[in-house]
Amino acid sequence: MLLKFLTGFIKLIKLTKLIKLMKLKTNKGYIAITSAIIISFLLMTIVLTLSSASFFSRSNVLDSNQKETGLGLAEACADTALLKLAQNSSYAGNENINIGSDTCSILALESPSGQKVIKTWTNYKGYRTNIKIILNYPVMTIISWEELPNF
Repeated sequence: MLLKFLTGFIKLIKLTKLIKLMKLKTNKGYIAITSAIIISFLLMTIVLTLSSASFFSRSNVLDSNQKETGLGLAEACADTALLKLAQNSSYAGNENINIGSDTCSILALESPSGQKVIKTWTNYKGYRTNIKIILNYPVMTIISWEELPNF
């Protein structure tokens, strides 16, 4: 009886060792799967970060291009106002100018002593551009030409 008990106990020990060995082998699979998931997550994070950065830089380029076009329109209005003032000394401004399908505005000219102040603006696709020119008058020499955030 003791022999049967010892034999059964030895079989139980062998069975326990076999179960532990099987658990070790199955844990190796879990480690491999967990590692693959973590590496995939890291790679996806890197790819998403890089793709969103390129998307936002493309948006910044478009914003810059639209602002530059708006600046060109406002400067075209300023040039028009300078030309009209040179042709007609009583030119007062206060008009809208159509350039292609876009519009810019010349505000009423201001006349401090010996000078003229020309202000033009445009709103191109939501980007407002303001230009202010100060010139000696009647000599027509430009003292300053600047873009302002607002008047």
